[in-house]
Amino acid sequence: MFNRKLVALLAALALLFAACGDDDEADTTAAPAGGDETTAAPSGGDDGLIVGVSWNNYNEERWAKSDEPAIVAALDAAGVEYISTDAGSSAEQQLNDVQQLISQGANALIILAQDGTAILPAVEDALNQGIPVIAYDRLIGNPGALYITFDNVEVGRMQAREILALVPEGNYVFIKGNQADANADFLRGGQAEVLKDAVDSGAIVNVGESYTDNWDPAVAQTNMEQFLTQNNNEVDAVVASNDGMAGGVVEALRAQGLAGIVPVSGQDGDAAALNRVALGEQTVSVWKDARELGKAAGEAAVALAQGTALADISGVVDFLSPGGNNMTSILLAPIPITQDNLNVVLDAGWIDEATLCQNVEAGSVAGCP
Repeated sequence: MFNRKLVALLAALALLFAACGDDDEADTTAAPAGGDETTAAPSGGDDGLIVGVSWNNYNEERWAKSDEPAIVAALDAAGVEYISTDAGSSAEQQLNDVQQLISQGANALIILAQDGTAILPAVEDALNQGIPVIAYDRLIGNPGALYITFDNVEVGRMQAREILALVPEGNYVFIKGNQADANADFLRGGQAEVLKDAVDSGAIVNVGESYTDNWDPAVAQTNMEQFLTQNNNEVDAVVASNDGMAGGVVEALRAQGLAGIVPVSGQDGDAAALNRVALGEQTVSVWKDARELGKAAGEAAVALAQGTALADISGVVDFLSPGGNNMTSILLAPIPITQDNLNVVLDAGWIDEATLCQNVEAGSVAGCP
């Protein structure tokens, strides 16, 4: 009897050591984010906390370049593990992705929503399980989530102010974002505030306005081509809501010999857009330093995973959503970048001089000697 018990004990110990060895190997073979499967960065922390990030898609330049590295750096500094999924622009897939992150032990979730309404059941399920949720850069209308973004209404105001200063009257086109993304309407609302008096007086005429599926530059280009055709190219200004779409708009204008003649707005500080600003093909790119946004989200996710209450997160303010939800929020300040202040993004290390000044005539703008 004694020998049988000893053999059983030794066998159990052997299984225990083998399991520990498997865990160590899994930690060292984790891969970076951006694929279809859930991926992870190695932790090295003692707390065993995990933060899961659900990306709606991984195709926007800024996610891999700025947002994700800043999130990961904040988690690494706290010794917290990072795991992520990529929904590939599918709202249905994102619902599954969030459940997958939960099943993998996420103690807090950061969600960049493809559709702020469609994702609500997954958010409610997470909150009901005591897993805090951060709505990252796109509104999710559940007051239990922490909403972290830039002031997108102000971004819209900034875009409109820069265009209005150049074109106080004339035919305007409005290229809006994805209809399922609340940011599209926040931006358009800010634009409308600034342009209201000129529109009401008839000085500005809205000759074209469209949402853009998934903020897709190709869709924006097609819509812009249609507006040019409908108006016999008599378009004096374009208020485009982000840089990717602005690029599509500029291509449509270029085909008609209007690139650099018709002012165009954007946002995000994409490298190609900042180069267009230097070239004079885009009037403004409202820069939102995504590194700061990612850092804020990463730090907040750590605090929430450790049990900090929403109201006690550093820097939070109240935000009343269009749906009437009083959201606990962190709102960062954007900066409009034009030819007059390109040095701001250069000095911040956001872009290098060679990229900014590609094909720009030397000395034609500040920042391109």
